[in-house]
Order: sequence, then C-alpha cells, then structure tokens
Amino acid sequence: MIDPGSLAPGFRLQTSTGEYVSLEDFHGKKNIVVYFYPKDFTKGCTAEACEFRDSYEEFKNLGAEVIGISNDDQKSHDAFAAQHKLPFILLSDLDGSVRKSYGVKKTFGLVPGRVSFVIDKSGIVRHVFSSQSRATAHVGEALAVLKSFT
Repeated sequence: MIDPGSLAPGFRLQTSTGEYVSLEDFHGKKNIVVYFYPKDFTKGCTAEACEFRDSYEEFKNLGAEVIGISNDDQKSHDAFAAQHKLPFILLSDLDGSVRKSYGVKKTFGLVPGRVSFVIDKSGIVRHVFSSQSRATAHVGEALAVLKSFT
C-alpha cells in the first residue's frame, strides 16, 4: 500500500459523460480524498457514500474534492449516484489497475478493499485509512487530516 509521504500514483479514468478525470487535474488546485470501495448499492458502501455526501460541503470548504473509485461500471455508478444524490465524482476502475497501483488489497482475498487516501495539492499522500468494517469512519478520518493542514 502507498505510504504517507509518497507521491500518489496518477490515474486517468472516464466518467459516464465521456470525460476523463485524472489526479493531475487537481495538482496545485485542490486537496483530494480518493476512496476505494467494494461495490455500489451494498450496505457498507451506501453508508460510506452517504456519509461523504452529507459532509461534502465541509470537504469543499476545506478546498478538497472527493473521488470514489470501485470496479463497478459507469452505468452502475450513475444509478448509485442518482439514487443517493451523490454530488462527488465516481470513477470506474474496471480492470482494477488503479486499485493495484495504490496497493489496495482484497479482504480475505475476495472483497475489494475499502481504503481512503488524503492527497494534498502537490500530489503527496498525507494520510491512509483502511477499514473494511468501519465504512463511515473514513469521512471523519479524512476531514480531521484536511483540517490539520488547511
């Protein structure tokens, strides 16, 4: 797994509108919270996404953007975002290459891991939080770290 202090691996993934989002798009502009999650519409992932949604204004006030990444396709992401009114970016890592570049392992070798990375404007990982079972704790962890350096 990528350690704090390391340069965050770059990525370029497509959104459902056909646009591409890359980590480099935010360099020098915004801090980023990249959170990897197992699957749209599952209990823990829905709770986590809704917690990020409910705190999204606070993230924006801290100069941060939230990006959720899973192996689901964009059609699934669109339905998930629409049903739960998610205001942040969801990206599809269909082949798992971005997840792999960040070192996010599967839990018990089966379920894609749940890991959040707080990345500063320079592209440096400032904090890593990994917890499959404490899905909603990722939001508080990320906010506390952002508050410590913004």
